[in-house]
Amino acid sequence: MTTIALVDDDRNILTSVTIALEAEGFQVRTYSDGVSALEALSQNPADLGVLDIKMPRMDGMELLRKLRQHTDMPVIFLTSKDEEIDEMLGLKMGADDYIGKPFSQRLLIERIRAILRRSKPGKNSGNNPAEEEEAAMVRGKLTLDTLRHMVKWDGKDINLTVTEFLILQALTIRPGHVKSRDQLMDAAYTDDIYVDDRTIDSHIKRLRKKFRAVDDTFEGIETLYGVGYRYKEG
Repeated sequence: MTTIALVDDDRNILTSVTIALEAEGFQVRTYSDGVSALEALSQNPADLGVLDIKMPRMDGMELLRKLRQHTDMPVIFLTSKDEEIDEMLGLKMGADDYIGKPFSQRLLIERIRAILRRSKPGKNSGNNPAEEEEAAMVRGKLTLDTLRHMVKWDGKDINLTVTEFLILQALTIRPGHVKSRDQLMDAAYTDDIYVDDRTIDSHIKRLRKKFRAVDDTFEGIETLYGVGYRYKEG
């Protein structure tokens, strides 16, 4: 049984998310602060950790930094912050995705499943070569592996969050076709959770930044002001 470590100082979140995860067949280990989580997970890592950023005694950033000395366990951050510097720092430290509070439990479960598929491709892909080839979408220099949630640009790995991957996938399915912000929100957020236009714009900004880190000439994602975005295959 896949084990999820849930670390949050909010008892209501620990209880409600545990019930939701156990209903989906996961085993859940809960911790109310970073210190107790570090002690337990350093010796016995879970398959995936869901960590709150703001906690007493040890916050999620510090917990992740110390966990990385012992384990490469995938991690999703829960955060009430919307600051790009925190997200970029967390991703550089090895976080796999972010979910902002308040959040949909179904959204969290889907993000967990996507990251587990990406981190354990052999276990979840079925080892079917035809299926794996079909799952690899190539658009010029861009390759998206939908089974593993992996992205390459001109052969170089691009580390995307699950949300960024889903937005990029929605754009690249039909190159040249415009996707509105609403359509991109539907692709990335699969429940009735409110996100505004600025959230999508921020994700697009970060996608461009990550691609330009490996290719400073990247212009693959175009903005059509007042309409939306489209992927230009080149």
